[in-house]
Order: sequence, then structure tokens, then C-alpha cells
Amino acid sequence: MEGLRIIGSPNEFALRYYQQGADELIYMDTVASLYGRNHLGEIVRSAAMNIFIPFTVGGGIRTVEDARDILRCGADKVAINTAAVSNPQLITEIARQFGSQSVVLSIEAKQIGVGKWEVYTNNGREKTGLDVLEWAKICVAKGAGELLITSIDREGTRKGFDVELVGEVVSAVSVPVIASGGMGKPGDILSVLGDVGADAVAMADILHYERSNFSAIRKVALEAGLGVREYDLT
Repeated sequence: MEGLRIIGSPNEFALRYYQQGADELIYMDTVASLYGRNHLGEIVRSAAMNIFIPFTVGGGIRTVEDARDILRCGADKVAINTAAVSNPQLITEIARQFGSQSVVLSIEAKQIGVGKWEVYTNNGREKTGLDVLEWAKICVAKGAGELLITSIDREGTRKGFDVELVGEVVSAVSVPVIASGGMGKPGDILSVLGDVGADAVAMADILHYERSNFSAIRKVALEAGLGVREYDLT
């Protein structure tokens, strides 16, 4: 997941998407673990003043105190990946303090064989040796209330989600699964939401570069009979 590009203020984009009918927002400091930082507090506090839908914040959450600080700033959930691999008990500790519904386990997955994916950390830079499906089960057992599954192979390609990966994870766990990585056109949501039963999709590039919008994406979902929230912009 290399090739990061600056495109503007996170909160300006967030407010725009909120006004356009996004159901939830995800803020990720994608290199927080790499640089050992946690700088999202002010961004989150500012966003919470103007945005009234749930939002998840990830990147640099290493302790229960880090999670508490971000939740106090106004986030509804925290996403953890690198810190959970280093200390799986952190999942349980945060869940006990704030509830499983506030813990999103972020998994960066890279395919390493037929039907096999490995967990990566540090924005897709570091191998862990962990099997994605086994790791997902462990994390749910430890208290993760939601999984965000990002395909490293599809991220930024605009070729659609890794349907096989998402389907395997959905079958392996009993908590909501969010599919991420690779959305290229509105119809891409149908394969993961309708065909394999993911609970949600995360999208970025397709919106940031205005290759589509919420109205078009929602229209595709509704026409396919998917249960999405209808939103009136008038």
C-alpha cells in the first residue's frame, strides 16, 4: 500500500461525505505505527463538532489510554492492527473498558497461496506470519466487535474487492465484516455485499477523486435489493 498522495484536508472531505449521506466514516493515520506517533486527536475533536454519524479512528492506538483519548475526542470506535499483533490482549482490554462495539480489528491481508492470506502490519509493509482467517477468529474471541478487511493486493488498483478473501472471513466469524481495498466502480459493492455477505464496504479513492458519488453507489445497491439507507439530499 505504497504511493500515498496528499489530496486535501481530512475534515473537509469528511464533512462533504457526511453531507452527501455516508453512513459511517473511517479515519486512518496510515503511517502512525511506522513513525511511532498518534496525532489524530485534534482532527477527531474538530470532526465531532460537525459530523453526526459514527466514525472510527485508527493509527497509533497502542494502549487503552490511547483508545480512551480518541473516544473522548468524539470517535465512536477505534481501529487497531499493528498493536493488536504485538499484544493481542489489548483487544480484550479495550473491549472490557469501552465495549466490543467500540473495537474494530483492522486486518491488512496479502494473498500468499490458493485460499491463503497473510496478515501484514505498518500499512502493508511488514509480514507477521499470521494466517488471516485464524487471526480473525482469535481477535473476535478476544473481543473485537467488527473487522475491517483490507486487501493489500487490491488496494489502489480499482479492480474490485477480493471477493474470495472477504467471503472466507465472513464465513469464519460472527461479527460484522467491512470489505476494503480495490473499489473501482459502484457495481463492485454487489459482489461483497450481496454475493458473500459482507456487512459494509469502505471506499476512498472512488470518492476522493470524484469517479463516483454516494447517489450513484446507493442507486446500484437499491436496484440490487440491498438494504441500504435511503438518503434525501433535498
